[in-house]
Amino acid sequence: MMNPTPAFDMLLFGGTGDLVMRKLLPALFGAHAAGLLHPLGRIYALGRQPLSRDDYLALASRDARAHCDGADDARWAAFCARIDYLQVDATRAADFAALAERLSGDDGRVRVVYLATAPGLFVPICEHLAAAGLADARTRLVLEKPLGHDLASADAINDAVSRHFAEDQLYRIDHYLGKESVQNLLALRFGNTLFEPLWRREWVESVQITLAEEIGVAGRGEFYERTGALRDMVQNHLLQLLCIVAMEPPASLDADAVRDEKLKVLKALAPFDAASVARDTVRGQYQAGASGGVAVEGYRAEEGVAADSRTETYVALKTSIGNWRWAGVPFYLRTGKRLARRQAEIVITFRDVPHKLFDVPPMCRNANRLVIELQPEESIRLWFRAKTPGDGMDLQPVSLNLDFHETFRVRRVDAYERLLLDVIRGRLALFMRRDEQAAAWRWVEPLLAAWAADTAGPRPYMAGSWGPAAASTLIARDGLSWPEEC
Repeated sequence: MMNPTPAFDMLLFGGTGDLVMRKLLPALFGAHAAGLLHPLGRIYALGRQPLSRDDYLALASRDARAHCDGADDARWAAFCARIDYLQVDATRAADFAALAERLSGDDGRVRVVYLATAPGLFVPICEHLAAAGLADARTRLVLEKPLGHDLASADAINDAVSRHFAEDQLYRIDHYLGKESVQNLLALRFGNTLFEPLWRREWVESVQITLAEEIGVAGRGEFYERTGALRDMVQNHLLQLLCIVAMEPPASLDADAVRDEKLKVLKALAPFDAASVARDTVRGQYQAGASGGVAVEGYRAEEGVAADSRTETYVALKTSIGNWRWAGVPFYLRTGKRLARRQAEIVITFRDVPHKLFDVPPMCRNANRLVIELQPEESIRLWFRAKTPGDGMDLQPVSLNLDFHETFRVRRVDAYERLLLDVIRGRLALFMRRDEQAAAWRWVEPLLAAWAADTAGPRPYMAGSWGPAAASTLIARDGLSWPEEC
C-alpha cells in the first residue's frame, strides 16, 4: 500500500456540479476509505449557491454517495468530516478574499485547486486567486478539458493562466491516462522484453483505438453543440492513448521524459489536408433508434440542440506516424455517442505469418492481436492461433487473458482517484504539458476547418448501431475491419 498523501487543502470550484458529484467526491472517498489521504487533508467545495455546510453535505449524500463503493454510514460520516462548503462566485474578488481568510494559517499544506467549471471561468478564477495571495508556489492547478475551442483560444487560456502559475504547477487532466490498463500498457511495453521487438512496423499490421459510448449527450446538448466529438474526445483522449501506444521508450518515468516522447509522436502524425480529410475521415450524427432495448430520440431532438445541427457525435479516421518505427502502419481512431455498447479498447493487430502451413478459417484470420480493454472492464488479452484437440490440424483463436480484478484481487482504483493522488503528491507524468496540447490542436484544426466548410454535414447513423456505414468502408479499403465486424 502507498503511504498517505501530505497534508492538503483541495478547493473544488464547481462544487455543486455533475463532475464533482459523480467523479471527484467519489474518487476522494475511495482514497479516504483506503487510508491514502492525510488525516489533515481537507476538501472545500466552492460554488455560487448560498448553501450552508449541512445543506451541501445533504446534497452530496444525495448526488455523490451513490457513486461511492462501500460508503456505509460510518465511512461516509468520517469522509464528510473533511468537507466544507464556501459560497464563491468566480467573478467576485471579495469572495476570494474571504476564501483566503478561511485558508489562512495553513502554511505548509499542499493546496490543490481543481477547476471543474466552464473553461470561460478559468482565467477570472486564476486572476482572483493570484490577487488573494492563493497562487503561491505550493498551489497546484488542475485544468479540466476542453481547454479552449481551438489552438488560439487554448493559447489564450494558457497565456493567462501562466501569468500566475508556473508550468510545473499546471495539471491538465485526461482521466483516460489514469486507467489501470493504460498504466499496464506502459508496464507491458517497457517492463518486459517480449513485446518490444514486435512493437514496430515490421510486425504490426494496424492499430485501432475505440472509445464508444452507449449514452447520448445526457442533458448536455448546449455544451455538445459548441464542442462536438472531435474536440470532446479525439483532440485529447484518443490522441493521448495513441501517444502511449506509439511513443519510444522514455529515458525514465520522470514527467518530462515521458511527455517528451509523447510530443514526438504528436509532431510525427501525418497532417491532414482537404483531400485526406475527405478520404480518411468520417463524421456522423445519431438519429432516433434503440439503446439497451429502449427507444431513444435523435441528437437533433435533444434539449439545447439546434434543429438543423451539423455537430458531429461520431468520428472515425485513419492516420499514420512518420517515423522509422511506424512508417506505413495505419492507425484507426473512432469515437461516438449512442453506439451499440459502451466500449473502450486498443487493438494491435500483428502481421500474419509469411508462409501459411495451415488452412485458416475466416474466424481465425485476424487472430494475432493484442487487445487492451479500458472499459467497461479493464484487461489485456493476447489472441493467437492454436490447434483444436483431436484428429487433424484445425486451428481456432484462443487467448491469454490478464483480468486485473481476477488476477490481483485488490481494490480497483478509479482513474480520477489515481490522478488526484498524483496531483497531491506532485507527480506530473500523467498530465499534459502545454506543448503537447498545442501539438494536438494543430493536428485537428485542418479537420475542424474542412468540416466547417462542408455543407453536407455529418452522416446520419441509427442510435444503437456502430456508426455510419462509411466507417466500415474506411477501414475495409485496407482489407481490415473493426473488432465487432471480425
